[in-house]
Amino acid sequence: MSEETTELPAGLRTVADLDLKPALEAMLMVVDEPATEEHLAKLLERPRRQVADALRELADEYAVQGRGFELRFVAGGWRYYTRAEYAPAVERLILDGQTARLTQAALETLAVVAYRQPVSRSRVSAVRGVNCDGVMRTLLQRGLVEEAGAEPETGAILYRTTNYFLERMGLRGLDELPELAPFLPEAEAIEAETQEGVPSFDPDAPDDGPGAPAPRGTDDVDDQTEF
Repeated sequence: MSEETTELPAGLRTVADLDLKPALEAMLMVVDEPATEEHLAKLLERPRRQVADALRELADEYAVQGRGFELRFVAGGWRYYTRAEYAPAVERLILDGQTARLTQAALETLAVVAYRQPVSRSRVSAVRGVNCDGVMRTLLQRGLVEEAGAEPETGAILYRTTNYFLERMGLRGLDELPELAPFLPEAEAIEAETQEGVPSFDPDAPDDGPGAPAPRGTDDVDDQTEF
């Protein structure tokens, strides 16, 4: 009787035996969100520093070679992105004449949340001068903003941007948001305008609640927004 063996089939190696860079490339091809160095190192049974160095070497190699894609560190992890200069080709393939951008109302609301977070809906509405309930629901559904606790003084729900927002914007963190100060009036002027020019209302009340008229008689509706 022949003795049973547990040898692996020819050509099949354990994870720890795989060449590191090709293994990282294969894994990053299938991730649906940025993968952290710690997670990749754990899966590949390698030291984190070794994985981090390999990722940066891959990113540099792609840049030197002028490939149509790049490896970027975004929202705390690594993921492949198409290179910006080839955007027209990618847009033609994916969009095919369709618009896949946020509406102006959604972009304005998202910008307010990004720069003033954590922020309540009432403050967002005050800054924009229009009820933002509809747009905020859309941004929540898209995963671009999320709840961040409650305001101690009023109990209003606070909102902040998500890691998905950082990923879609191509940012490593909120500190990479562009500086707005050179383009804005003084803070005192903004506060005075928002306090005097916007009627009071409670945007955190139910949508069909009584006694909550929208500022300027307007309500943003953004159900058709795509991102």
